[in-house]
Amino acid sequence: MRAIIVLTLAITACGTDEPALAEDYVWRLPAGMPTPRVPAGNPMNADKVELGRHLFYDTRLSRDGTQSCASCHEQARAFTDGHITPVGITGEVGRHNSMSLVNVGYNSSSTWAAHVVRLEDQALLPLFGTSPIELGLAGAEAELLARLAAEPIYGELFARAFDDSITVDNITHALASFERTIISGSSRFDRFVAGEPAALGGAEQRGLALFESDRLGCRQCHGGFNLASAYDHTTMPAGGQIQFFNIGLYNVDGIGAYPAGDRGLIEVTGNPRDMGRFRAPTLRNIALTAPYFHDGSAATLDAVLDHYARGGVASPIKSPFMTSFTLTLEERTDLIAFLGALTDDVLLNDAVLASPW
Repeated sequence: MRAIIVLTLAITACGTDEPALAEDYVWRLPAGMPTPRVPAGNPMNADKVELGRHLFYDTRLSRDGTQSCASCHEQARAFTDGHITPVGITGEVGRHNSMSLVNVGYNSSSTWAAHVVRLEDQALLPLFGTSPIELGLAGAEAELLARLAAEPIYGELFARAFDDSITVDNITHALASFERTIISGSSRFDRFVAGEPAALGGAEQRGLALFESDRLGCRQCHGGFNLASAYDHTTMPAGGQIQFFNIGLYNVDGIGAYPAGDRGLIEVTGNPRDMGRFRAPTLRNIALTAPYFHDGSAATLDAVLDHYARGGVASPIKSPFMTSFTLTLEERTDLIAFLGALTDDVLLNDAVLASPW
């Protein structure tokens, strides 16, 4: 079918974007998946990835020793946490739903509203951010470094990865390197795209046809090999920008405004047209990553479909594709069945991505 041809071409084309890589690093890429882009200042190597894995699961990276990066990004949940929004060590509730880290190495921004581009910089937010407080290490950088230095394994890991001392920069570079290896491309959907028709059942294939249909328009936000915003770093045209969308979640005071402090891309650009625009996340493993939307306001996939079927709330600034549609009970069942086929059991059970502690 045409949809499969389009997706296959997207996967093939992405492989032409050559990243800056250390020559000795061997990626573990599912068939057809492109190589993530790596910044020249943080080339990949296996020792750095292994260090990053230790750090990712280490509760020493929180002020009171109770949380780690994995507290909000659990492998069994496709590296999300199951909460509406995350809760930091002080009990403070975060602003945004914990976005999946799956295939994060392909993204051109690392947050819902493009506040941060590089993964190396994003790691600073949960570690040292104060609004909200997550891991709570602001002002405790020296304490963090001392804790890590006191663990014998880190002396060896940092030396092998960087040939250097334990520093905040090295911590964030190692975390980013590990996160770039969290790659999902082994779902039954991927096998279907690769030419295995029996990988999807009848309901799932009908659901895929609905997903690709102009009537539902899912591809407008969830396109390409990653089923995410139409432009990721591997498909973005020269001079292009990643796409952000207003899906009509709010209409404060009847002018389309969003709640103060959570207004989307406008907080970065200052442009009124960016009110309520957020990045569309990947749909890979979507059956495991509830609740949904940037604010975690949809508890189930049924609730997500209800929202889109309504066309969102009435708002003068929502994206123009947000128009209502109808789904029969069978169509709804088929579409949810297809979304379930995006689950990647290989990723969920990959020991190389699990805690080393």
